[in-house]
Amino acid sequence: MKKLILSIVVIIAVIFGCKTTGVPAKSKKLTIQLTPKSGSKVSGEATFTEKNGKVVLLAKLTGLKPGIHAIHIHEKSDCTAEDGSSAGGHWNPTFKAHGKFGEGEYHKGDIGNFAANVDGEGTVLFETTEWCIGCGDKTKDIIGKGLIVHQDTDDFTSQPSGNAGARVACSAIIK
Repeated sequence: MKKLILSIVVIIAVIFGCKTTGVPAKSKKLTIQLTPKSGSKVSGEATFTEKNGKVVLLAKLTGLKPGIHAIHIHEKSDCTAEDGSSAGGHWNPTFKAHGKFGEGEYHKGDIGNFAANVDGEGTVLFETTEWCIGCGDKTKDIIGKGLIVHQDTDDFTSQPSGNAGARVACSAIIK
């Protein structure tokens, strides 16, 4: 009889234990609007979603010239300058050389390149565990930074910013 009761208790514990593990993980989401800079017609929307320690960036852009463009996080959430220069340089809280994200040295803001089709539309999908949304860690927190789209391709070698050309769109990353 004791074995039967013990078995029932174990089964109940397993069932209730399984139910509590199904609690959904907290997620954070922030959507921003990119506006034209440097006389361009580039605009779009970017959404940052954080879940389980990973941040995913999904940006959809229009008004680009067809071809390859760079996108970076810059150090300031200031897009007031007509040429986007008020956003400062690349976000680089760990004081590394510019490069390709995930390879050798790189800035935390070195997202990379993306393609715009013949209609001037482009999509960026990027994910990392090296960012957070509003966590307060100065080496990871993207809040208070700026998202910049560049006219040209990032060459991943020219210092300090990859020779990516004019800033054609900007948005502050703020709540």
